[in-house]
Amino acid sequence: MTAPIIYWFRNDLRCFDLPGLAQAMSSGQPVLPVYILDDTSPGEWQLGSASRWWLHHSLQSLQAELETLGSALVLRRGETREQLAALIQDTGASAVYCSRQYEPWAVQLEQDLHTECSKHDVSLRRFPGSLLFEPEAVRTGSGTPFKVFTPFWKACRKLPEPPAPKKLPSDAYWHQGQIASDKLENWSLTPTQPNWAAGWEQHWQPGSQGALAKLQQFLAGNISQYSEGRNHPALDVTTRLSPHMHFGEISPREVWHAMRPLENDPKMSGEASKFLSELGWREFSHHLLVHFPDIPESPFREPFARFPWEQNAKALESWQRGQTGYPMVDAGMRELWQTGYMHNRVRMIVASFLTKHLRIHWREGQAWFWDTLLDADLANNSCGWQWVAGSGADAAPYFRIFNPITQGEKFDADGEYIRQWVPELSALPNRYIFAPWEAPEEALEKAGVAIGTSYPIPIVEHRVAREAALDAYGTVRAGG
Repeated sequence: MTAPIIYWFRNDLRCFDLPGLAQAMSSGQPVLPVYILDDTSPGEWQLGSASRWWLHHSLQSLQAELETLGSALVLRRGETREQLAALIQDTGASAVYCSRQYEPWAVQLEQDLHTECSKHDVSLRRFPGSLLFEPEAVRTGSGTPFKVFTPFWKACRKLPEPPAPKKLPSDAYWHQGQIASDKLENWSLTPTQPNWAAGWEQHWQPGSQGALAKLQQFLAGNISQYSEGRNHPALDVTTRLSPHMHFGEISPREVWHAMRPLENDPKMSGEASKFLSELGWREFSHHLLVHFPDIPESPFREPFARFPWEQNAKALESWQRGQTGYPMVDAGMRELWQTGYMHNRVRMIVASFLTKHLRIHWREGQAWFWDTLLDADLANNSCGWQWVAGSGADAAPYFRIFNPITQGEKFDADGEYIRQWVPELSALPNRYIFAPWEAPEEALEKAGVAIGTSYPIPIVEHRVAREAALDAYGTVRAGG
């Protein structure tokens, strides 16, 4: 019997335009699709609660997709090395194919697996598939990694175009032997008591079909408003593809080639270029993670190692619960809790508030996002938090401290976003909704708002917090 190839699914939960799977299916050997839930190898970066919900539904989608192709997905739970070793022994597999991952723990795992497989004459082959450009392919003129986005993206745009997405071979065949597999429902990835994800299915359709639907919806209309509209959280003009892309349900090449023709359309070129540059930030974050793997734990800019962060559990909890007394911040944190997602503009606002108004360490915010975001991605999450905190590559200037009141006035001028997620303020007129504690008693009473009772008093005063933050950042600049 011909030895099979194990295709080890990771964050690439799709069949279309998946280079490693296509190569396995072109080999002439039977292919055994496998997914391993490993909570050991990632260490502190094992999947967060929201990501587990998404994974459950994404694996359901992948199972159905494979069934239409005549195969079944083998599910195993445990340490990856042990599970792959057992599968190789049980099947006599000659090779393991997979997509490359970029997290430091995943890089180490791939190295260990390569060493272990080599001992048994089994090949481990990694394939690209999660990025447009491999991090090692993008270098400065002197051969060093980029640390600033704009020249990085210019260098990317000068590289050869990412290949067009490819379909699977039609003449492949699958491993037919009986292989023990876990049942997905036994993994208990979705919450039950309580079911804090109730209603999420109304917002999301995990899986490749849901990803393609999001892309097509965007191309059909929303892209025409993207460049400006993406800053306004009440407008539904972004793709909301980020969780789909994190779990690899859609290839970045597919997204790229759907957008690229629009750059040649005079009416759409600006919108398309702006969207592609946002894909560029995703590339840049992974570039940084590969070349500077300490980014999830340590400040990219070394002087920030001595920043005087505050320890304030009560303030942290108020931020997590959306009870800071600043409506724009609270709206974002409640959107996150209720949907597993937060608009990108609002992510910057809430992150600035935590790190600068409260001076709580960016790693606390990173950890909360890791557990509650459906699109929790180590590269994007770490680099995003460091960028806002001022300690990251190409970071926002230390003195850029978002005013949560004026940010609301600018990007949620009609108060629609706030009213959706902070309904206790919904009856307040626009002129008071961004700073309700400043509203006259008559307006508060008419709107049914009692500051300090139905809605909290601000936990810090903006002007005072801003000055304290500038003083703290000054110690970093002075070398204190």
